[in-house]
Amino acid sequence: MKKPDSVYHLSHTDLDGYACQFLTSRCFEKITFQNSNYGDEINGRLKIFFDLMLLDGAKEILLLITDLNLSPAQCAYIEEQIDKLQGFKNGVSIRVQLLDHHGSGSDSAQKYDWYTLDTSRSATKITYDWLLERFDCEAIRPYEELVDAINAIDIWLKEEKGFEFGKVLMGAIASSREVGRALFDEEDRAHKFHLIESAKEMIGERDAHIRLDNEMHAIKKAFFASSRADNTLDNLVADYLTDLLTARKEELAITYRDKTGILTYALPNISVIGNAFLVANPDIDFILNISPNGSIGLRSNNRADVSLIAAELAGGGGHPNASGGRIQGFKELYSYDQVKSFVENLIAQKTKE
Repeated sequence: MKKPDSVYHLSHTDLDGYACQFLTSRCFEKITFQNSNYGDEINGRLKIFFDLMLLDGAKEILLLITDLNLSPAQCAYIEEQIDKLQGFKNGVSIRVQLLDHHGSGSDSAQKYDWYTLDTSRSATKITYDWLLERFDCEAIRPYEELVDAINAIDIWLKEEKGFEFGKVLMGAIASSREVGRALFDEEDRAHKFHLIESAKEMIGERDAHIRLDNEMHAIKKAFFASSRADNTLDNLVADYLTDLLTARKEELAITYRDKTGILTYALPNISVIGNAFLVANPDIDFILNISPNGSIGLRSNNRADVSLIAAELAGGGGHPNASGGRIQGFKELYSYDQVKSFVENLIAQKTKE
């Protein structure tokens, strides 16, 4: 089958979900990724995709969803939005394909012919087989043993050869919070792809699961080191994220009274990362990080009393250079622009009172 001109791939946030995307990244040239947990986040992520599709000049578009079970209402939403898009975009074909293994999606699978449900295989295995059958994607053949290991751990085939190896890799992906997908989605996914690719290089060895477990720290460091001198993982991550934040500091900039700061969302380890960034960027007075549950963390480097900001914005407090609190009524948002708009409106409101 002819490959689509443009692919939008939504998948889950665990090893099985990211492995599906790892495989499709080897098969399609133009592909846009997002990841979601179950529930309401799926709708938020899909809306982002549909907004992007409206501007996409491709003639054949594929919306691919893997390792996520959708409700009948979510499926209806997809069909409704695609009908609208095709009405706006004459001559454009938008197809949908869902590949999943969660039995909770059975009602939707019975109603929609694009909803493939197979509870006997992991989503990674389903995706692997589908890519070979539909698109003859030979580029993924070398990953068959890795796919089998992921399949073994995801559907708990404890007697399978790759089960223990898959268990180590699953834990590595689950604990991979160094970058954070909320703010640096592409870089976070690249890090997870690096872990998957690195695992593939040793899967055929004897006691490969033990070696993978032993070397995971070094594998992570290799991603963040690149052109940097060797250092602790924390310091390498701090330098890596400082570079990313510095490159985007104009986009992330916020103003609080007479102070200039940056706003981050769900950034991990704000103490270490915030300090490293502020040292490298003396023109920035503070950094404000908000988590999906509305908790905030503020850091400064003797350029602003962030305890006052925390008290005013969130009824919090702390030290002049390190403070926090929680914004009441904050609801998790799925795009940085939405978060920034919320915080800027909050600042405007609080500084007028």
